[in-house]
Amino acid sequence: MELEQRIATMIAPSLGAMGYDLVRVMIQGRQRPVLQVMAERQDNKGMTVEDCADISRQISALLDVEDPIASAYSLEVSSPGIDRPLTRPVDFQRFAGFEAKLETVEPVEGRKRFRGKLIGLDDHGQVTLTAEDGSWTIPLSAVKNAKLVLTDDLIAAMTQQQQ
Repeated sequence: MELEQRIATMIAPSLGAMGYDLVRVMIQGRQRPVLQVMAERQDNKGMTVEDCADISRQISALLDVEDPIASAYSLEVSSPGIDRPLTRPVDFQRFAGFEAKLETVEPVEGRKRFRGKLIGLDDHGQVTLTAEDGSWTIPLSAVKNAKLVLTDDLIAAMTQQQQ
């Protein structure tokens, strides 16, 4: 199991008990790695600085005990933001109707980059996007990166949700 997945498996239960969902764990850099933990509130309210500080303290305690990263590193805790990455199957369902960009590991229908309205994720693990130039059905397992595109509709929906 790769290190990022091991860390995610280690910290997700504690975050869940605190009222947060883990969105992504990513390690960047080599000299002094940065462990980026992205989380969101389970009640879908906006993340505060206090939320990030609470998560940071909890994760630091877990990582001090387990010590999964051999070298010195920095811990960075953040919210996913409005133009958030789509990392979990639930994200592809929750944000159906909004514009998204996807990149696949291997070409699908002759291309690796897609942008369009996210239709959702079906029961067979297929993500569907539509755009003026076509419609694509992409296996979730083939998606390398996916994120929402910042649009007026997305901003309005997120602002309304947080009120």
